[in-house]
This record gives sequence, C-alpha cells and structure tokens, in this order.
Amino acid sequence: MITLKNVVLRRGAKVILDSASVTLNPGEKIGLVGRNGAGKSSLFAMLNGTLHEDGGDFSIPAQWSMAQVAQDMPETDQSATAFVVEGDVVLLAAQAEVDASEASGDGDRMAHAYMALYDAGAHDAQARAQALILGLGFKVSELDNPVNSFSGGWRMRLQLARALMCPSDLLLLDEPTNHLDLDALVWLEAWLKKYQGTMLVISHDREFLDAVTDVTVHIESAKLTRYGGNYSKFEDLRSEQMALQQTAFAKQQDKIAHLQKFIARFKAKASKAKQAQSRVKALDRMEKIAPLLAEADFTFEFKEPANLPNPMLSMQNAFFGYPPPEDAPEGTPPTVIVQNVSKSVLAGQRIGILGANGQGKSTLVKTVARALAPISGEMTEGKGLNIGYFAQQELDVLRPADTPLEHMIRLVKEVTAAGKISGQQTREQDLRSFLGMFNFGGDMVKQAVGSMSGGEKARLVLCMIVWQRPNLLLLDEPTNHLDLATREALSMALNEFEGTVMLVSHDRALLRAVCDEFWMVSRGGVAPFDGDLDDYQRYLLDEAKRQREEAKKAGNAGPAATAKAAAPAVAVEEKKPVPRETPEQRKLDAQRRQQQAEATKPLRKEIEKIDLRMKALGTEQASLQALLGTTTAPAELAQAGKRLKAIEGEIGMLEERWLELTEQIETAAV
Repeated sequence: MITLKNVVLRRGAKVILDSASVTLNPGEKIGLVGRNGAGKSSLFAMLNGTLHEDGGDFSIPAQWSMAQVAQDMPETDQSATAFVVEGDVVLLAAQAEVDASEASGDGDRMAHAYMALYDAGAHDAQARAQALILGLGFKVSELDNPVNSFSGGWRMRLQLARALMCPSDLLLLDEPTNHLDLDALVWLEAWLKKYQGTMLVISHDREFLDAVTDVTVHIESAKLTRYGGNYSKFEDLRSEQMALQQTAFAKQQDKIAHLQKFIARFKAKASKAKQAQSRVKALDRMEKIAPLLAEADFTFEFKEPANLPNPMLSMQNAFFGYPPPEDAPEGTPPTVIVQNVSKSVLAGQRIGILGANGQGKSTLVKTVARALAPISGEMTEGKGLNIGYFAQQELDVLRPADTPLEHMIRLVKEVTAAGKISGQQTREQDLRSFLGMFNFGGDMVKQAVGSMSGGEKARLVLCMIVWQRPNLLLLDEPTNHLDLATREALSMALNEFEGTVMLVSHDRALLRAVCDEFWMVSRGGVAPFDGDLDDYQRYLLDEAKRQREEAKKAGNAGPAATAKAAAPAVAVEEKKPVPRETPEQRKLDAQRRQQQAEATKPLRKEIEKIDLRMKALGTEQASLQALLGTTTAPAELAQAGKRLKAIEGEIGMLEERWLELTEQIETAAV
C-alpha cells in the first residue's frame, strides 16, 4: 500500500502538504481533486520520485512498477505503432536480453531469454498497441504514420496509449481526458475499469471520475482527506459537512438563494423530451450540493444579448468541408465532410452536437462560425446575428507576449471598427473591472499570457467572448483546460444565457446540464439524436467494437485485406448513363485486357508463391509459439526462439514484396 504519515512537501517557498496523512490500498482507483494550485501535480511528482518529502514518512512498495503519461511532446519519425509498442518496458528489456544472449552464444541464457520474451507478450505486442491506438480515435490507415506527422493533440494521445501499453502496478494519470473526443473518452473509461492495479487520476471531468474511481482524496489547505466513493459521493459528503458548519453556511445564504431561484426557473422551462430529463436531473443535483457550489470563488454571467433574431440561422442543402489546398492541381475538388444539411437554429435553443471522432462536428461549427465557407448550398443569418465562438485551438491564437488588458483593448478596437458595439463599457478602468470578474485582478492584468496556465488562458478567452454580448454561442470543447469550479460556473452561466447555445464537448456533465436536444453528425450528414447521453454512450461503445472487429478481420486476412482497410474512404459519385460500346471498341478493349494479363502474368505467379509461403510460415509460427508455452528444455527453447525471429523477418520481407507486386499490377492496369 501507499502511506503518507505527517508528510511535509514544499515546492520552492510554497508549502504543498503540511503534516498530511493518507493510506491508499492496492487495487484502489483514486480520484485526486482540489482547486488549481492546491498541489495535485506536486503530489504526483512525489509519488513518481521527481520530488521528495521534506518531512514525515512516505512509503510505496519498492517492487511496484509505475506507468504515467509523459508530458513532453514526442518528436520522432517512428511509426505510431512502434512508438506505442516501446511503452512496454518489460518487452523492451526482454528483447534486449535476447539480443545480449545471442551475442554471448550461451544456450541456457538464450533459452531463458526467449521464454521471457514470450512471457512478455512479444507475439501479440503489435496487436495490443494497435488496439490502444484505434481505441483512442486513430484510423486504421494511420497506424504506420510517423509520430511527427500528427498534430500536438494527437501526439499526446499516443503518449497516453504508450502509458497504457506499459505493464504496471501503479498508474498515474494527470488530466488524461484532455485532447480526447467523447468516443475516445468512453473507450478509455471502459479500459480503465478493467485495469487491475492501483490508479490515481487527476481530472476535472466529473462523469469520468464517477465512472473510473471508487475513492476520492481531496487536497485542501495543505491537508489530504480521504472519502470512500467516487466524485459525486465526495460532493455529497462534503456538502453535508459544510451544511453542518452553520456560521459559514449562513454567510452563503444569498448566493444559495440565487442558485435555488436559478434552478427552479430552468427546471420549469425544461421540456419533457428524454434529453431534457438529463438536464432536470443535473439541476436537481445542483440544488442538492448548493452549499458546495456557493463556496466557489469564481462565477460569471453572459449579459443579455442586444437582440435575438429568430431564426438565428437557416441552412438549406448546405455542404460543409474544406477547399482544395493552394498547391493542389487546378480542378481539384473540395473535400466534403458533411453534406445536404437543411436545418434551422432558433432563438433559445440548447443544442449538443454529437458524433464520433472525424465525422465533422468541428467542421460544422467552424462553418456556422464563418471560419469556413460552405462548399455549396445556402446559409442565411438572422439580422443582427452576433456569434461568440470558442474554438478548440482558440488558446493558440492568443498572443503570448501580450497581457490580458492588451487583449481586451485590441478587442474593443476590432468590435468598434466593425460597428458591433452594443452598450459595452470601453474605458481602460472598465476593462480592468471586467477582467477582475474573471479572476484577472491586480498584477495579473499586466502579466504576459504566454506565462499563464491553460486554465487561465481559457478563462481569458471566455472573458473576451462574454464582453462581446453574443446571441449565438458556438463552443467547441470549451472545458479542456478548466477546473471543476470553472466548469460549474460555465454551466450556470450557459443556463442563464438568453441566447442560443451550440456545444461540442466530451464533458458529459456539461452536456447534460446545458442541452435540451442533440444533433448527431455521422455518415456525412446531420440528424436529430432522439436518445439521451446514456443512449449515445452505448452507441459509441457498439461503434468502437464494430471498428475493432473490422480491423481484426482485416489483420487476419493478410496484406491484401490490411491494405484495403488502410485505404482512405473515397466518395462515390452518382453513376451516369454510359454510351453503348460499338463492336470495334469491345474488340479493342478485349485485346488491351489480354495484353495486360500477359504483361502481369509473371507478377501474379510470384504473388501466388508468396501467398503459399506466407501461409506455411504462419502455420510454423503458430506451432513454435505453442511450443514455447509448453517446453522447458533449454535447447528446444533457444532453437524455437531463433526460428521465430527468422520467420518474423521473412514474413516482413514477403509482405513488402507483395505490396510492391500489387502496386505494379495496378499501375499496368491504368
């Protein structure tokens, strides 16, 4: 078990833990919670040995192996699969011992080395790695792509897969849901529920914590308090404790009264549709934990919009996607992601946008936000439409060298130039006061944004959006860097907002609390989703299972099927009538086909030989793997290990040759 007894931990001059004590038992799944800056990441650093306690007793079993997500951005030309396989440190050590034993020529050592390699799972390491990669949202066609070819968010997903690949007794996860879509998040939850070791996770995603943890440790005032149960149970218990503290509770009465008035108002407005019932339940929960919410030191609200056009937006037969690259050949068609959309966005709607990774959620939002132009069709905006857009990459467009005040001054100039000022205060002192509402007070208004945390940057973006008094909010993953208190504040602000909300988020608590209806983006279209988020979660798990089974079938069927599975999807154009061929044309076509068949005959024969050879090698490989699991004779083990290595090398060369030959045949047929 892990024990901390009267531990003192400092980071610089700041005391993180002061005589803190807690016990964590083997196999427990622990959620570590506390405000930003409370010391959660510092406690992780002590657990992994990066920091050492300054006082007290700290112990962790010496024999435990540990896995955690590396926070650095990987820079390598390795394939995604090879990068993740290397996360299995036991397998790497076993392979290194095999290489060393072969170099030594010691038969007994080789036998033990090959047995250890088999026990480490060398025979299915690639399949295990690819299952993790696909589960986290990658496509089959991307399994062999270089790590450097992916964007930062996708590389961090590979770091997560690499950590999950590592056999461990203790798994440390610091904000693992950042950069994940809802489909990847649901898959990760299912994986972590099956994890056998001890797990500590830092997360600001309430439903994720509820799903994967059974113990909660709260860091507050440099102390550690253990609660039996997940995050919701922790909230209940802590709220009860606070309610008992009558003096403190009395000071919060005004704030609690406001909360209860707000809850009653929106419960009354919620429709009786199945989706809205989730929202009613979320509001019920807010009423139950009102003392806890009232303690939060950060709240904000959206000002009433200057006008509310209805409909806000109308789309008729709209096609959304991306124009051809600037360097593409003339005549290259645009890439269509979502097509034939005919929908209206009405004043006051609360729309959650669902869809598996890569289906086009962000493309839809970007087009509504005018960041992308529609490929075709009509998009009609209501008079006076004022969009507030929070993009996934919004934090990246903040100017690192500028301060929050400079960002606000520049925003005032831009909005004034566009003629969109609608009653906002624009003096510098007014802007300072407005920033103060978002916890940018004192010297922080003149602090360079580049030195701020991700949560502080996200708050600044929210501040800039709120100041503009939008009537349509487009929010694409707004909670990635927000702590739980700020997420609660955002949830309340969105519910009180008089305008329209369109929300893409993997934070199910936010979706439940805010949205009355859902749109599903899938298979190139947009349609209403009649179920609730529980139905959607079941849909995602079924869809992930189907994709894994398809990938498995493709892998078992050999290179041809793998190549087919890896090929990118090609849009199928509507078939048009083809003029009837003349007898002369048919004769010429037949002669051309015969010439092609003769030219490629040797290539096809070689492919047949390769298929037969690979089938024989596969049979021999299976029998040798079975032998490794049954025999203990050193000579047999060493010989079987050597032969397996040779077979794997030959299969690799044959697969490369098979792909070369099929490419030559396809080229000849053009």
